[in-house]
Amino acid sequence: MMDATSPVAPAEAPARQLAPSPTVDVGPPAAWPTLDGIRAAADLLRDRIVRTPLLPARKLSDLTGAEVFVKYENLQVTSAFKERGALVKLMSLDAARRQRGVIAMSAGNHAQAVAYHAARLGIPAVIVMPEPTPFVKVAATRAYGARVVLAGETVAEAQVEAERISRAEGYSWVHPYDDAEVIRGQGTVALEMLADEPDLETLLVPVGGGGLISGIAIAAKALKPGIEIVGVETELYPSLIAARAGTQAICGGNTLAEGIAVKNVGVLPLAITRALVDDVVAVSESHIERAVNAFLTIQKTAAEGAGAAGLAALIADPARFAGRKVGVVLTGGNIDPRILAAIMVRELTRADRIVSIRVTVPDRPGTLAELSGIIGGTGGNILEVSHHRFFLEVPAKGARVDITIETRDRAHLDEIIDALNARGFIAARVAAAESRM
Repeated sequence: MMDATSPVAPAEAPARQLAPSPTVDVGPPAAWPTLDGIRAAADLLRDRIVRTPLLPARKLSDLTGAEVFVKYENLQVTSAFKERGALVKLMSLDAARRQRGVIAMSAGNHAQAVAYHAARLGIPAVIVMPEPTPFVKVAATRAYGARVVLAGETVAEAQVEAERISRAEGYSWVHPYDDAEVIRGQGTVALEMLADEPDLETLLVPVGGGGLISGIAIAAKALKPGIEIVGVETELYPSLIAARAGTQAICGGNTLAEGIAVKNVGVLPLAITRALVDDVVAVSESHIERAVNAFLTIQKTAAEGAGAAGLAALIADPARFAGRKVGVVLTGGNIDPRILAAIMVRELTRADRIVSIRVTVPDRPGTLAELSGIIGGTGGNILEVSHHRFFLEVPAKGARVDITIETRDRAHLDEIIDALNARGFIAARVAAAESRM
């Protein structure tokens, strides 16, 4: 469940409740995308997208106990893997359909991928986005040359409008994941990973609608049948876990991983993942948060919540993957800088690097200077001071001072508190929730 203090996606990024593509044809396995089809997609993509690196992550390996390799899809032009499937789909259209144009529905990475590559191919593109979509995402999509239509409060409502426009104006539909051409494009991720590191034993793949993990599973299992494919969902949206079990998913809540907050997986991805994916796990918001922070502070790279889900699974259950060569797909890096900054501060708090202490002091001149001298003398760095005289629990001739300080670790914090108490003050750590009151 979500940690009560976890940062959440902004209210304007609603969970996605997508229906299958109007044109999806699941068919028998023989009709699914194949390894040859994915290889052909790789040929189409060559020199048209970034061939992202798969690099060993020694510090993440030390953190988790697995031998970790990271696939940096956040290095694509639009900072997410979605470009692969979008471009393959667009290039599959004949001249007439290209001339009429395409339509897609998305509040994030898929929108930008379709808009960017449609513009490069000279294809008119309409992107339907929910009305509460953050302006920065709307502006980025428009900047790529797409016509943006704002409709509905949720992505599900935006999809209804996109389908109406498609029927009325003859646009070709580009579904985010429930499309064989899109799945072919996403499968090229696995080709590159196994080309760079053939000895990988497990692939950890974030799961929203299921297009990425479907393509990866087809390619990876064909190249290396014994490889383990593990999907990762957020606990708040365990859609694929429930679908594979034949039960109704209980979904809802604000999540840091809004990119995989999908209530209904695709029809075609569900069929493929049931056959080829070994396991799907769900991770908590706090583990996703830790993974985002680890990518930033350890690997020095930005990961959005959904993009960090694979690493979150390693952090949540290191024993399950210990000693294995694990490929982690960092699917995207489009994260709100404000949320990213909040995560960094929260992780410093968890590590006792930023801490609030409460000191009861006599109300006399020079007290704050004395407190500052003691804290500074022990190597602490004062970040914020809040001085209270009128709380009833404070003595009439006293005051309460809440001080936020930067420390080296818990032992350093204890040293500071002991130094304050030794000088006659009454000092104690303040719980994180209480310090915000």
